[in-house]
Amino acid sequence: MGESNSNPRLFRFVGGRIGGWVVRSSRAVIGEGLPSVERLDLGSGTTAIPDGAKWILRGVTSNPRYTTRTEKEQLVRKQAALGRPEATLSALIPIRKSAKWWELTQDERRDIFESQSKHTTIGLKYLPEIARRLHHCRDLSEPEPFDFITLFDYAKADESAFDDLLAALRATAEWKFVEREVDIRLERAS
Repeated sequence: MGESNSNPRLFRFVGGRIGGWVVRSSRAVIGEGLPSVERLDLGSGTTAIPDGAKWILRGVTSNPRYTTRTEKEQLVRKQAALGRPEATLSALIPIRKSAKWWELTQDERRDIFESQSKHTTIGLKYLPEIARRLHHCRDLSEPEPFDFITLFDYAKADESAFDDLLAALRATAEWKFVEREVDIRLERAS
């Protein structure tokens, strides 16, 4: 199917006809969407696009960029791992921020991210019911269409809480810098 990659931090998301997740919906929140697909295949490493695939997104996990030691410790204490048996729903949210965001210094982005937007504070309210893993796309050698890809999972009983989390984050100062966002809702294939 493709070459393997020894980098365990590299993840790929392939939209097409095959995969362990059924696409329940996909919508452009801001900017251009992605072509419609039936399934999503997620995995680590690199891969050629399989037959029937319409798109592939890639990102790497990395160190926290905008969190303090205290915030990181709080997140680690409360964060659940992805793939829990009860977490049959998932969401893939790829985001691209504007050039204006990237022109800011690290401390200016931190100020918007947490001091103004309370990103981590908001997220902590929804842990451990909603698990997440952030992937950085700008760290790859080839240009990607998004800067970040966040993968969430949660139980059906927590779907409205997930919607509340997204609404709270999208209402922040940080989201004024988002120029492309796609909201892809998934359900584990039986």
